[in-house]
Amino acid sequence: MEQNPGPLMLDLAGETVTQAERVLLKHPVCGGVILFSRNYRDRDQLTALTRDIRDTNPSLLIAVDHEGGRVQRFREGFSAIPAMASFEARFLKSPVETLKLIEDTGWLLASELLACGIDFSFAPVLDLDFKRSGVIGDRAFSANPERVVELSGALIKGMHAAGMKSTGKHFPGHGWVTADSHVDIPTDERDLESIRQQDLKPFAALARKGLDAVMPAHVVYEKIDALPAGFSPYWLQTILRRELGFDGVIFSDDLSMEGASIAGGYRERAEHALAAGCDMVLVCNNPKAAREVLEYLETRDTPVSTRLPELRGRLVPIKDLARQQRTAAALKSLGEVTHG
Repeated sequence: MEQNPGPLMLDLAGETVTQAERVLLKHPVCGGVILFSRNYRDRDQLTALTRDIRDTNPSLLIAVDHEGGRVQRFREGFSAIPAMASFEARFLKSPVETLKLIEDTGWLLASELLACGIDFSFAPVLDLDFKRSGVIGDRAFSANPERVVELSGALIKGMHAAGMKSTGKHFPGHGWVTADSHVDIPTDERDLESIRQQDLKPFAALARKGLDAVMPAHVVYEKIDALPAGFSPYWLQTILRRELGFDGVIFSDDLSMEGASIAGGYRERAEHALAAGCDMVLVCNNPKAAREVLEYLETRDTPVSTRLPELRGRLVPIKDLARQQRTAAALKSLGEVTHG
């Protein structure tokens, strides 16, 4: 009988599972694998890899950051998904047609991943593009929160149609800060009301209608809480769960990022993230830290989240080849207009 996924998501070094990695993946606290570009050669290799991961531990969830634009881990053999910011100008001219294209984009993105054994992509980005954050930038749909709701909602609709769940990031909003949480500890100096009127709006609108998971930001909102959002019971419980009514999965962002260092060592980071309300924590690009967190988690009675199995991908068979080809051609054209 398949078990619920454990609370830890790990990564892999290469295009196959090593024996050392296999031991970790079989451990009951391990609940997921996130794949990167280094894990991909072609679609056949990727499908064999995901099959091997599932054979090793059938309960594992398999994820990837495959948003489009700068953040698309698999390229050769996959449709080129443009940066989400590419859609806004077209939307202002042709809103109905653009929303349909975005929905088809979500369907295409999800269908191609699901066909290779990926459960979900960490998408969409719900941050606002204030033209301040280099790490967010064109990954965001817009600076207008209502427009982000409409455009990201279309993408989610398409992902759902293909059989894939959605993950909104980076709660409650990463677009204002200039520092990159991969290499720094960003601080947002705004008050709660300013964030409510801007960044929180997409999360609030989608929390009760369609959003399946959320990934909080490694950002300190200093006038609200001294802890980054991903370690903050205030942000995750008081705001996200109770105020916004969100009942889906909460993932930590990668605990190896510098923005997470404020919580202490890797054991402390995992402890604080889970205590704050995360269902699953990610440890990437640091095998020593991943093993340290795994060894820590096996010593404590960590509840297994019953929400996690809901993120299992369920591929709806791709029968509409013409739709696939039409959408890919439209996205190629959009990318050429945007970057040409």
